[in-house]
Amino acid sequence: MIKVKVLLVSDIEDSYIWDHFDCERFKEIQMVISCGDLKADYLEYLANMIKAPVFYVNGNHDIAYLEKPPAGCIPIDDKIIVYKNIRILGLGGSIDYNKGPFQYSEKEMQKRVSKLKLCLWKHKGFDILVTHSPAKGMGDGKDRCHQGFEIFIDILNKYSPKYFFYAHQHLDYGKGERKMIYNTTTLINAFKYHIIEI
Repeated sequence: MIKVKVLLVSDIEDSYIWDHFDCERFKEIQMVISCGDLKADYLEYLANMIKAPVFYVNGNHDIAYLEKPPAGCIPIDDKIIVYKNIRILGLGGSIDYNKGPFQYSEKEMQKRVSKLKLCLWKHKGFDILVTHSPAKGMGDGKDRCHQGFEIFIDILNKYSPKYFFYAHQHLDYGKGERKMIYNTTTLINAFKYHIIEI
């Protein structure tokens, strides 16, 4: 199987990328995935500088996307897209903590997943889950804002994707890990940026 090099980004626009872009370091990137909470200008910059598609889900702070979504980038919220034979499921947003536009109760997130059942059946599952929020108890926080969704555990158990990319819980908070393993799924916190070969 051909390996695909992926650039993961989320939460904080990294100055190394934005101010000191190194073409050599990113020349082999074949796909960019944003797990949310980044300025539209930053994603547009990545789409211009890296000759690869930029896929994204919405973070809880991406309210500006409602009026001006990142140009040249591909939203994957509430759908499965297939790129290079990799099936990617997107479910952005965070737990509801102040009624923002990209915030959901557990029940609302369960409804979003339920609406994808036919799509999941047609694609025979998925290979990568891309979210903004972590799963409950896996890289999330104890405060209401940073709690994860239980439904994400359910879909990991049911579909056993190879990867789960998420964000929201900043690694510079001193909590959480970049990488974890849950059953057969590799979980990666996309905070700032991370390059992975899949």
